[in-house]
Amino acid sequence: DSLTEEQVSEYKEAFSLFDKDGDGQITTKELGTVMRSLGQNPSESELQDMINEVDADNNGTIDFPEFLTMMARKMKDTDSEEEIREAFKVFDRDNNGFISAAELRHVMTSIGEKLTDDEVDEMIREA
Repeated sequence: DSLTEEQVSEYKEAFSLFDKDGDGQITTKELGTVMRSLGQNPSESELQDMINEVDADNNGTIDFPEFLTMMARKMKDTDSEEEIREAFKVFDRDNNGFISAAELRHVMTSIGEKLTDDEVDEMIREA
């Protein structure tokens, strides 16, 4: 699961924006800002965990290769769009692009941790 050239290029651009003096390093404080600019929304504790994993010498800065390693891990943990589409198809049995109440009921009462009809009714009412 490696990053595409497009992703590497996008990450390099974001990284460069925050590498103020062009020395190839960003501070750990700037990391959260970089990740948010890339559409990620890590919590403070997630950021700290990522920084701890990547900033091996504890110098408070992260270079681009370290940043790429971290982003590759982060992306691997995130469901890809394709996986989400495949999951949607399981629910959308008539392939019309929508999940009807009946289709939702079928999946929720027959796959994984099966819900009762009452639980499904409640879910549909709330949706």
